[in-house]
Amino acid sequence: MQTFYHELAKIYLEAGGQPAIHLLSGKQEDQTLTYADLMAHAGGVARALDRAGIRPGEVVILILQHGIGLVSSFWGAILQGAVPSIMPFLTEKLSPDHYRASLESLFEITAPAAVITYAEFLPEVHTALKENSPVRSVLVIEDIRAEPVVDFSWYGGVYSQPEDIVLLQHSSGTTGLQKGVALSHRAVFNQLESYRAALRLTADDVIVSWLPLYHDMGLIAGFILPILLRVPLVLMSPFEWVRAPYRLMHAITRYRGTLAWLPNFAFNFCAQKIRDKDLTGVDLSSWRAVINCSEPMYLKSHQMFLEKFQPYGLRPEALATCYAMAENVFAVTQGGIDGPVIVDNINPSFFSNGHRALPATDGQPGLPMLSAGKPIDGVEVRILDEQRQSLPERFVGEIALRSHCMLSGYYHRPDLTEQAFHQGWYLTGDLGYLADGEVYVTGRKKDLIIVGGKNVYPQDIEALVNEVPGVYPGRVSAFGVFNEQSGTEEVVVLAETELCDPQERQQLADRIRLAVNKGSDIVLRYVEVVDRSWLIKTSSGKISRSANRARYLELKNPDSPLR
Repeated sequence: MQTFYHELAKIYLEAGGQPAIHLLSGKQEDQTLTYADLMAHAGGVARALDRAGIRPGEVVILILQHGIGLVSSFWGAILQGAVPSIMPFLTEKLSPDHYRASLESLFEITAPAAVITYAEFLPEVHTALKENSPVRSVLVIEDIRAEPVVDFSWYGGVYSQPEDIVLLQHSSGTTGLQKGVALSHRAVFNQLESYRAALRLTADDVIVSWLPLYHDMGLIAGFILPILLRVPLVLMSPFEWVRAPYRLMHAITRYRGTLAWLPNFAFNFCAQKIRDKDLTGVDLSSWRAVINCSEPMYLKSHQMFLEKFQPYGLRPEALATCYAMAENVFAVTQGGIDGPVIVDNINPSFFSNGHRALPATDGQPGLPMLSAGKPIDGVEVRILDEQRQSLPERFVGEIALRSHCMLSGYYHRPDLTEQAFHQGWYLTGDLGYLADGEVYVTGRKKDLIIVGGKNVYPQDIEALVNEVPGVYPGRVSAFGVFNEQSGTEEVVVLAETELCDPQERQQLADRIRLAVNKGSDIVLRYVEVVDRSWLIKTSSGKISRSANRARYLELKNPDSPLR
């Protein structure tokens, strides 16, 4: 019987003295935890949960920053048989009011039995707790001491079954709580075994990650996979990486890292922000796969990254791609491991107007599309039209998938779970096409915007803008436009007004930015205040985001980085 609990017991007995995690922090020396160390810290958390009356199968919310407390609390909940769910910690980049509202919504929908956080964060947690809250205990991580594991049979996780829910992943959205993805032990292990094969993992691999653990890429690829498959893990703080991205390259060098995952914007960010003087002594020759994942992928981002870091040992064949989502545990496809990532040069006219990805003819300017690779073992991919019928190769439609590592459902949301499937196929909402077995992701069906790996829902932004005095009610359009400099999408807002004075319009634009920045987790830069009746509507009377995006791009400054 394969469950997280039983696998941890096996690893502890067979490899307790081996390094499990190297924790990196810019403020102190690197700290290495063996599997025995990790289980001792996790054992203390499990004991604390048991004393608090937390039973197997109950949800435990973890609101902690990068460090021993976070990693031990996750595995401690697993030992107890509870269901951990990691949430973002409140930082200076998040709106406190928005964060509190999201936390309150989380408690209401997920109904956790316990929360583990810091003593200083207790007021925020208690503010979000309403009368008759299901939360029975709020544990302070500073009060929990490591307790070496003596007898694994003591812990509640011994009763875990492969089909039981083992963890929840909550996607990060613009406002409010997004859907909680419930995953079973069986689904996660199926994913790990298939992805192990796709990555060609060996005993010589070392995974280096700075990704936040509340995101599926960080949680699965950069945390659970290396721990359960016994691959040494070098774990950095995401906040330290943002402040000093060159530390990723030094970590690759110091620990001879072989695998790392980056969202597309991080390729641009590293290439543009890391200075040569900060790369002294860097050797990236051990890096066999730097995997672009989590948001739309662009050839130019790969080229910038390679140009910057090839002089420091990065090999062209190390550039890889992946298409992933929490609903499939993580990876759907993987490319660039057994050979170079395939670039499909397609005819832009047919692509834009005919929804077909036909190869560009010789001598014709083409649109380069990066392949996300082929589906991993156990995963099937189809492309569906609007009637949910399968399309032939090179026709663009909605990506649907069926796999042995699919989510059990959206937690406490059977309605959303039912809507997400059609005849056993999960409807991703992403657009793409197939060619020679390779999957190409071209966009998103429902106007979802991805900014630096974060899902941004345009309707949430529009609701915030509609509350700003001076904006004509209901006449707002928000959409994403790719920024070539940053390598990710930027949110653009168009808002109609009856104001005529240029200074008043500028003040209105400033108020719109402030309202969005305070009410969501993004920083809004691009606002255009336009005349009444400027925005384009559909035949049903709705504001057309796609049509307004096209009109905006036609009229924008040609020197703008947006395209």
